[in-house]
Formats: sequence, C-alpha cells, structure tokens
Amino acid sequence: MATYKRLPVTFERGEGVWLWDTDGKRYLDALSGIAVCGLGHAHPAVRQAICEQAGQLIHTSNLYGIAEQERLGALLTERAGMDRVFFSNSGAEANEAAIKLARLHAHRRGIENPAILVAEHSFHGRTLATLSATGNRKVQAGFEPLVQGFVRVPYDDIEAIETASANRQNIVAILIEPIQGEGGINIPADDYLTKLRAICDREGWLLILDEIQTGMGRTGKLFAHQHSGIQPDVITLAKGLGNGVPIGACLARGPAAEVLTPGSHGSTFGGNPLVCRVGRTVMETIESDQLIDNAALQGDYLLSAFQEALGQTKGVTAIRGCGLMLGIELDRPCAELVPKALSTGLLINVTAERVIRLLPPLILQQAEANQLVQTLTELVRDFLTES
Repeated sequence: MATYKRLPVTFERGEGVWLWDTDGKRYLDALSGIAVCGLGHAHPAVRQAICEQAGQLIHTSNLYGIAEQERLGALLTERAGMDRVFFSNSGAEANEAAIKLARLHAHRRGIENPAILVAEHSFHGRTLATLSATGNRKVQAGFEPLVQGFVRVPYDDIEAIETASANRQNIVAILIEPIQGEGGINIPADDYLTKLRAICDREGWLLILDEIQTGMGRTGKLFAHQHSGIQPDVITLAKGLGNGVPIGACLARGPAAEVLTPGSHGSTFGGNPLVCRVGRTVMETIESDQLIDNAALQGDYLLSAFQEALGQTKGVTAIRGCGLMLGIELDRPCAELVPKALSTGLLINVTAERVIRLLPPLILQQAEANQLVQTLTELVRDFLTES
C-alpha cells in the first residue's frame, strides 16, 4: 500500500555509517533509519548475535519462560532504575502498553474516566490510541472517531499543566517526550522534566516518558531524562534498542509496575529470544564501546560546527541539539533538501516542514562528522540562495 512516498533509491548493503545503493553509490547515513541503527549497519556483534540465536531458538511465545527476555529485562530495569518491563514489537506498541497501564492504574484507584496529559506537536505512534495522543492533526485526519481521554497542552509550558490540573479532576498521568523528535527537535527548558516530576508527585499522577527516539544513548545519556536527574514512573523504548530488529519496551517502577497482570495485556511476538538477544547485545555494545560518551562528544562538535557555519546565515532561524539528535530550522519549508542531499550522497530528513533533522549513528567519527557539516552546510546555503 502507498503509505510512504519513497525516495528513488534502494540500498543493497551497509557498513558502519555508510550505505551503498544497487548502483554501488555510497551514502553517509545521518538518519540511522530514523534513530534506529545507533551501532550503524552490519555491526559485527549484532550480526553474530542474530546468527547464533537464529541457529538456536527464535520463538516459543510468552506462554513459557524466555531466558534471553529475562536477561535483557534485568539489564534494562537495572540501568533505568525500574522494576518491571513489558516487551513489544514497536514504539507504538510500547506506548499503547503505557496508556493501558495508566488507565488500569487509575480504574483501580476508583477514577472512572481517566485522562492523560499530552503535548502539542508530539508524536507517539500510529495506532488509534497513540495517534490520538499525538499532537499532529495530519496524523489523525481521517481516522475519527479518535480515542478519548487525552488532554492536550503546549509543550514546555508548566503553567498550562498547572491550569489543566486546577480544572480537571480526572487527570492521572503525563505522557511526554523529553525532546520532541518528529515535532522538530524541540528541546524544553532545563528544569522542565524536574517540574513535571514535582507536579506528578504532588498530584499523584504517573510520569510517562516516551524515550523511543531519545533513548539508547542518542542524547549523550543512556536515557534523555538522565540529563535532568529525575526518575519517571514509566519509560517507553524501541528504535535504537534493536538496531533494526523490531523490539519495543515499556518499563515501570513502583505501583505502576504491578498493574499489568496475566490476561490484562500480551504480545505474540514481543520479547522473543531473537529480538531480546539482539537487544542485550546492543545494550552491552553501547556500554563497552563507550558510545554514549561518543554521542555526547560528536553531538557537541556538530552543534558548535553548524552554529559556526550557519548560525549567522539569513534564513536559518535556529540550530538545536542534544547529543546526536540535532535540528536546523529554516524560515521556509525545506523538504526539497532531502532529495538534494540524496543526490550528493547524504541521507537526512526534514520534519515539521522546516526542520532538518539529523540522527547519525552513535559510532560517528570525526572525519564523518566533518563531511556531514561540510556537505549539509553547502546544501543549505545553496537552497536559501535559490529559494
């Protein structure tokens, strides 16, 4: 089905931060499959894990114990300071689990029509519940009636949340991205998450953080909320957790961790031996190869280099970044930059119509970062001159 307007290229193989198309042309991947391939392409540890596990056991179902699921679950909960985890196949499913968890938690406290606070310009998925939570009308259009039970407020606006708290008695949780990815690499104030944590503590709400794009080292911390030093009640993960193998996770702590019980939720494929073996390998590789530190280092370099190269350029309105999650905002729609970059051998993305989004692999090295800055700077300057 025509769900994507695909670019005129098909990739045949990859290695590290590079991809080769069917004609043998090489491309610098500054998108990582949309924040998925943090270890780059054809990483030897991931390849070995897939081959070994496929030769041993791929799937049995959650009717039985799964050793690899338990190993990955123990590693994730320990690193995140959480108690339990539910494994799914995607980020949308991880967020579905979080939404169901919040509602069930509320019902068990006697709240009949629970509502979850969500933000404008957010993105949480394309299932009916997660697109209803998403703050993007284009994603929702045509799929009405939407799922009820979401209260929308502006992002990075504590006063709006306080107002909603005063006017609504049925709010039970906040679902928020630490940094909005699809919304345009929107980075909130330094104390935003700290204040959200304080409000949730005061009101008895769950703080649910959608770390699907920001997690797994992307921002220079294993999880983006660690920059703020706070602890959420629920975290959702996917994308970089599997480096291309489909896996999602919903982690919870405290009372929220005990809400889902046998029969209340499930997944046929979620957490099978293959994906969990790969997820554990990704986690261990990120840590052993110090890729979180590299993401912070290269992210700082890219941010300063783009600010120096484009910060004073007319037509560039903002340059934002946290680790290897960067956005260059222009004063005009710039989707045509994507095919222009493709023709030069560079893979980028444009989101929110005017923001060039960069999500390079965590393994990015200095020479590759330099090439990214040089190539994209020339493209942006030429585009702004011509348009």
